[in-house]
Amino acid sequence: MENQVFKKGRFTLLDGAMGTMLQAAGLAAGARPEEMVFTAPEKLTEIHRAYIQAGADIVYANTFGANAKKLAGSDLTVSAVIQAAVSCAKKACEGTGARVALDIGPLGELLEPTGTLAFEDAYSLFAEMTAAGEKAGADLIAIETMTDLYEARAALLAAKEHSTLPVIVSMSFEENGRTFAGVSVEAMAASLGPLGADALGINCSLGPRAILPLAKRLCKAANTAVFVKPNAGLPDPLTGQYNLTAEAFCGECEGYLNLGVSAIGGCCGTDPDFIKALARLVQDHSPAPSAYVPQSLLSSATRVVTIDGIRPVGERINPTGKKRLQQALASGDLSHLQSLAAEQESSGAAILDVNVGAPGVDEVQLLPKAVKAVQAVCDLPLVLDSSNADALAAALRVYNGKPLVNSTSGEREKMESILPLCKRYGAAVIGLTLDESGIPATAEERFAIAENILLQALRFGLERQDVYIDCLTLAASAGGATPEETLRATLLVKETLGLKTLLGVSNVSFGLPNRPLVNRTFLNLALWAGLDLPILNPGASDMMDTIAAFELLMGLDPDSQRYIGRFRETESPAATPKNKGATPLRALIESGLRTEAASETRRLLEEGAEGLALVNGEMMPALDTVGQGFEAGTLFLPQLLASAEAAKAAFEVIRNQYGQSDLDGPPVIVATVQGDIHDIGKNIAKVLLENYGFRVIDLGRDVPPQTIVAAAKEHGAKLVGLSALMTTTLPAMEKTIAALREEGLSCKVMVGGAVLTESFAMKIGADYYVKDARKSVEAALEIHKKEI
Repeated sequence: MENQVFKKGRFTLLDGAMGTMLQAAGLAAGARPEEMVFTAPEKLTEIHRAYIQAGADIVYANTFGANAKKLAGSDLTVSAVIQAAVSCAKKACEGTGARVALDIGPLGELLEPTGTLAFEDAYSLFAEMTAAGEKAGADLIAIETMTDLYEARAALLAAKEHSTLPVIVSMSFEENGRTFAGVSVEAMAASLGPLGADALGINCSLGPRAILPLAKRLCKAANTAVFVKPNAGLPDPLTGQYNLTAEAFCGECEGYLNLGVSAIGGCCGTDPDFIKALARLVQDHSPAPSAYVPQSLLSSATRVVTIDGIRPVGERINPTGKKRLQQALASGDLSHLQSLAAEQESSGAAILDVNVGAPGVDEVQLLPKAVKAVQAVCDLPLVLDSSNADALAAALRVYNGKPLVNSTSGEREKMESILPLCKRYGAAVIGLTLDESGIPATAEERFAIAENILLQALRFGLERQDVYIDCLTLAASAGGATPEETLRATLLVKETLGLKTLLGVSNVSFGLPNRPLVNRTFLNLALWAGLDLPILNPGASDMMDTIAAFELLMGLDPDSQRYIGRFRETESPAATPKNKGATPLRALIESGLRTEAASETRRLLEEGAEGLALVNGEMMPALDTVGQGFEAGTLFLPQLLASAEAAKAAFEVIRNQYGQSDLDGPPVIVATVQGDIHDIGKNIAKVLLENYGFRVIDLGRDVPPQTIVAAAKEHGAKLVGLSALMTTTLPAMEKTIAALREEGLSCKVMVGGAVLTESFAMKIGADYYVKDARKSVEAALEIHKKEI
């Protein structure tokens, strides 16, 4: 797909690594790359010039970490660094036609709910960079190496709202097809493309061969141009050198020529020779046509729900007729919403409706908070349900993924307020078949309204597959328009417009006896008419059973697996698919319900439960279950940390009863080694270790070896954890281990970080190589198995 970012009819070449070149130019280990814009600007310009002479059409300015958070503690300012860095790149571009991208990398801190950095604060940090970049004369913005979709959304929103420049966004994926935070390429495309990215890509982490299948999936999922910047294979931890030569790199890139990508460059380990080889590779080729396949889908950060079958929408987060929920919303207690979300997910809902329109509630303030709260414990896509356009705007801004807005109608004023919001924030929309005259009596009139909603949505820039139609279920007891008209209208919309449909099923039985019978009969008829999204209570087993039977009989359930599986589960009615066999406290921790886990712990203690028995018999098994799901790839980092936080809340209740010293576990020292300022992985390990009862002494980042030695001696730690993300700081890790050994300390050492391998860990004297935070817990438990 061609656009203003990449050249028409031929491949656009992006530059290669900056860090690799800066190190070759004399950047000291642990030094800030941004300092070179002042200390050695001529070297920066020469690096850019070398890439341009090799064939690069776009060079990335040396601004990857030029944000206020990473520059804190130095004399550098965001505006000064960006102005100088862009100037260096622009100087190299003079007379060549090459363009300069403002390079924006991750902030180095996890965003809520996985971390503590607020979405709004991340947005402000990126906005400062964006405004400075455009002022400095950048030609476009490149947001790169993102692993957290929420952070990528914050950066993209800031770029679109604080500049007029084109924006390209790339994320870094692991070989399992997901980022460090569990984001898939399809979730990336579903969220960032509609949000306004001009191109989407994959960079870093992997070499060309490993990225190729992911890029193929991205080309199919993204309605934008697609680009790649692979690493030069894998690094050798001992030397920091990557294992692919320029020619071998290009050999692995041949598969991209007919894939549908529009631009290619290099990331870690590449240099101008790689770009020169790429230029030779693509010189006689044009990008293949877009491979994009339009699909109706919704997403959270870690789950994409394609609407290619029946997808039940949970209706219970709606205060209408629910006194307890109304009271919770009025008091600002969102833990009840979280419980409702977890229950509906466990009952089989594919999507959740979120409505906070209770009397006396400020929806503009509360709906975004509700969205954040639900997304903290549940990875199902959400329907944002409000008649207040300002509340929808506030919620859309903080939603992580691609939501469905409920709703617009055929009223002109409504369409003109809601449809632009959906376009701005990349959401799909529900159109209600009513207009200024009310709800029409006939199917044909409702169809006409649906057709107009579609036309207006297309006019405002939405894609056809993002328009959903609700033909409105009316009570059968009310007289007037019959449910038959709703069914006929649904069928017309489905067969004539080809749009996805949804209905609030239980409305049909209002005022009638034996409502469940009426509801499930109507549901059957509606499914036959083409209903895609039935809005219902997924806890009503008869309704979910009806869907399962319908799918079975219509050939939508291959080999009857879902139907058989459902009724195997119902042999134990009290169990749910997610927490089958779990006690209440374990289930709450596994679901990440912090408030409820604390309350349940308090109740158990009041009834005489032994605190340590709860820790060993409930909390740790729950964390083990979630950890096993994480290792199996069925759960992801957000769920892992949510469960850890729930366990922490439960543990604090027990700690308050027993006292601090009675429950303090054995000490574990953790630190990021000298010269390295990256600490996300270390921080995640800390959270998990604490929730297994360890007392973690966190020394922070950029920690000298002697500081770590002193801490290990002071606390008598049997385990020290060292983290490094940069190849240039691996020698510091080796020195730290050597210092611990020279001091005669008997402590074990575990090491982790993206650039490490198990063989290197053993070579430098580590006792454990921990590829992720979960493995750090396993190491600690092995050492302290008699104490925990």
